[in-house]
Amino acid sequence: MKKIILFIMTFVLLGGTLMADDFTKVGTAGAQFLKIGVGARYHGLGEASAAMADDIYAMYWNPAGLTYIQNSQAAFTYVNYITDVSLNYAAYAKRFEDWGVFGASVTVLSMGDQEITTIEEPEGTGDTYSASSYALQLSYARMLTTQFSFGMSFKYIGESIYREDASGFAFDFGTMLYTGFKSLRLAMNISNMGPEMTFSGPDLDIEYSPDPDDGNQDTYNGQLKVDPYDLPLTFRVGMAYDWDFNDDARMTFAIEAKHPNDNLQQGSFGTEFDWQDKYFLRGGYKLNYEEEGLGLGAGFKTNITEGTQLSMDYAWVSFGRFDSVHRFSAGLAF
Repeated sequence: MKKIILFIMTFVLLGGTLMADDFTKVGTAGAQFLKIGVGARYHGLGEASAAMADDIYAMYWNPAGLTYIQNSQAAFTYVNYITDVSLNYAAYAKRFEDWGVFGASVTVLSMGDQEITTIEEPEGTGDTYSASSYALQLSYARMLTTQFSFGMSFKYIGESIYREDASGFAFDFGTMLYTGFKSLRLAMNISNMGPEMTFSGPDLDIEYSPDPDDGNQDTYNGQLKVDPYDLPLTFRVGMAYDWDFNDDARMTFAIEAKHPNDNLQQGSFGTEFDWQDKYFLRGGYKLNYEEEGLGLGAGFKTNITEGTQLSMDYAWVSFGRFDSVHRFSAGLAF
């Protein structure tokens, strides 16, 4: 009971700050691709996902949710993001008896070549540059009691733009508490906890002369100093509850509060209608976001062999003044 009270108090206190007029810290963290969620199902829910994550995509939303995996799962998701940016995600997880669930994933953000322009050549120099980011992740989850699960992830992160790059690492931690009150579950997750990252590369190399007016003075090899940047640390707390209409139909409600280190407090809520655990309709809404708001989605599951189940999901998310974003994901359970 003490655990339940602690979870509810944390949720209320954090959620109560959502509408506060706090100072925005937008732009104070880098590696922003880590904030692009994966799994179309969860975007259809408005990202109210910490307490809903119960498949392989839990590696992103809350690693404690991996404990729902009974055997093995594999998944792939594609995001056609704004401004012609693409994100691809692939993952695999497997349960080992008496040990728990282990998983691995790779996330790659990419964009097309861009023409280089300068003040002297505003129409373009004839050269191009590109930028990309990636994350390699290992996850582990285990039921610590019959009602409480814990999960953690390790990420190796890399980013590059033109000939400069940066690399670092981060950890995610998540918990899931099954309260014992019907289907109510509470969850917390902290993601991208790691040291600062710094760009380096040949374009930062310079020659330095202590006395430029002295022709006999030798120059020294140096490098421009680049400020390090924080990772987008995010804390989530959420709850979910299932309402069964009958043996075939179920409605799940979820709500979540989020505290990012580079923005105001945010929140989301969503609902999922499940028919026979085969067909799904979803809707959700994000609170206190600059552009993102309404999310809608659908999905289905089907057996393709006796021991293999295929799941397909789609989500549409409104991005305000930008083009809407479409997400597709597929998964196999075997």
